[in-house]
Amino acid sequence: MKSGKSFELISHFAPLKYTSIPFGLFQSVRNVRDDGICSRNGISLGAQKIESIAQILDKKLAVVGIDEIHMFPEQEVENIKKLLEQGTKVIISGLDMDCYGRLFPIVRQILELGPKEVKYRRSVCEICGNPNAVYTQILKEGKPVLAGLPLVVPDDGTYIYQATCPKCFVKSNLI
Repeated sequence: MKSGKSFELISHFAPLKYTSIPFGLFQSVRNVRDDGICSRNGISLGAQKIESIAQILDKKLAVVGIDEIHMFPEQEVENIKKLLEQGTKVIISGLDMDCYGRLFPIVRQILELGPKEVKYRRSVCEICGNPNAVYTQILKEGKPVLAGLPLVVPDDGTYIYQATCPKCFVKSNLI
């Protein structure tokens, strides 16, 4: 969140448009905020919305980019394994921790696969300016939401997302 993840993903894939390397960029259909991969600096690149990573297994792509991985269920790790077994280079971008300060289950399982490389991009805390914002705080009416979030948090202005550092993050004790 505001750390340059999308920009880095775009930077990796933009040059591939000028090669003969078969590649594809994908996002969950649950991402209703963007029509493609959009960086906050104004750069964007098209991405196909998919319900499941299984939809790309037979596409014979050399390189696959998956944006907003946290929006996929953890069962999709099996499809990521299949892509890797096919020899596909898989580049994944997304948040690592949820608004309760826990690793998203899919992210935890991807890390358990033992990827060759993991790059973490840290954001700047929107409260104190610390450059180690690792949490996503969800706010409603300016206050942290600690319980009662819907399964899919709507992007209709009801909730605001805020990058926060460990010092400023308000963790729920209800879970």
